[in-house]
Amino acid sequence: MAPRDELVFDVFARNCTSRPVMDTVAGRWGILTLAALLEGTHRFNELRRRVDGVSEKMLSQTLHALERDGLVTRSVLSAIPPRVEYSLTATGKRIADKLTELIDLVEAEMPGISESQDRYDTARE
Repeated sequence: MAPRDELVFDVFARNCTSRPVMDTVAGRWGILTLAALLEGTHRFNELRRRVDGVSEKMLSQTLHALERDGLVTRSVLSAIPPRVEYSLTATGKRIADKLTELIDLVEAEMPGISESQDRYDTARE
């Protein structure tokens, strides 16, 4: 097998190793977690409150995956009780910047999207 740095990454290829990363980043909880961390460092429960609706289990799984992919850093601070904080790496920040642009675009387009949904739903009745 070729060394990893010689691989060509193509997300459209079935076996591309970027696909699981895309799954994590582009999933609902990945997008929202990265966007929340773009606002600054957060403790677990702060993130859970910020990302309204995420379960403790899903946030934990998302943070582990983002940390594995090198997008999030987990820091354990010496305190009683121990404090754990999460922040973005440089790569995580670049990705979160783009995701935030997408979030802003979707939110700005919601009036038109809502109208389209209403028209579609009315035509289906």
